[in-house]
Amino acid sequence: MQLTAQEIAALLGGKVDGDPAAAVSSFARIENGKPGQLCFYANPKYESYVYTSKASVLLVNDDFKPSGAVSATLVRVPDAYAALARLMNWTAARGRTSRAHRGRCRIAWSARLGKKVWVGDYVVIGARCRIGDRTRIMGNVTIGEGTTIGSDCIIYPGVQIFPGMVIGDRVILHAGCIIGDDGFGNAKQPDGSWQKIEHLGNVIIGNDVEIGSNTTVDRAPMESTIIEDGVRIDNLCQIAHGVVVGKNTAMASQCGIAGSARIGEGSILAGQVGVNGHISIAPGTVVGGKSAVIGNVRKPGTTIYGNPAIDHATYLRAYALFKKAAEEN
Repeated sequence: MQLTAQEIAALLGGKVDGDPAAAVSSFARIENGKPGQLCFYANPKYESYVYTSKASVLLVNDDFKPSGAVSATLVRVPDAYAALARLMNWTAARGRTSRAHRGRCRIAWSARLGKKVWVGDYVVIGARCRIGDRTRIMGNVTIGEGTTIGSDCIIYPGVQIFPGMVIGDRVILHAGCIIGDDGFGNAKQPDGSWQKIEHLGNVIIGNDVEIGSNTTVDRAPMESTIIEDGVRIDNLCQIAHGVVVGKNTAMASQCGIAGSARIGEGSILAGQVGVNGHISIAPGTVVGGKSAVIGNVRKPGTTIYGNPAIDHATYLRAYALFKKAAEEN
């Protein structure tokens, strides 16, 4: 990356306040900014760094009014945080080669790869797979037979995709995640032993989904486990068989969703949330960290917390009473 403030403003639809020729070659947090770097300011708690940062260019909101001298050239945009994300995405895309590549890999003769597909070393692509244009498949990935992957996807090293999966366009699967292994399905027998239930369904992942490293999405015993468009799932999560995760839901690290649960669209699950099986969570629900959701959440837009999770305001009142009782004894 080598950009001037003027070029950055043109890319982001912003305006330059300062030297339009100020050049940057990397990004940094505002408190660590150095000459040749670009930083951003959007959160008022970091305003003091605006006046001490040595960065060459600083992205700020249109309405920002400095209360002191600023050495950096400012690029004013409607939303500095969103503009930074766009610029970083643009930079990352520039760094990826668009040419087709085939490393030391094994691709079944019946597989069909689109234009400019990049395949790294030791990749295995099974029979009857379909890979869309410009998708990048890094080293040591296994893609089971009959799987379909859309265009402009990124499959990072060590990902394991089982047979018969369906993955949309612009999906990112981070290193080591597993798509489509058997769910935890077992039937108790009269003698106390367990009979494994075979899983014959699949996983369907929509468009613009990102799934973090070492997260597992289990295939359904019948029909499909579904991750809808725009979902973001962090590292080390478990999505069990038959789950439906609604579009644009975000799920932080170490969440566990039990079988056949349904997560409404636009929900947010903080870290280490557990969701019971066979329940439904209404759209727009926010679940606080380490909470356990054991029953249906019926009202859209509800914020819940605790173990078991209850309405957040109710939880805070209950905690205050609990704490007061403990202090009085």
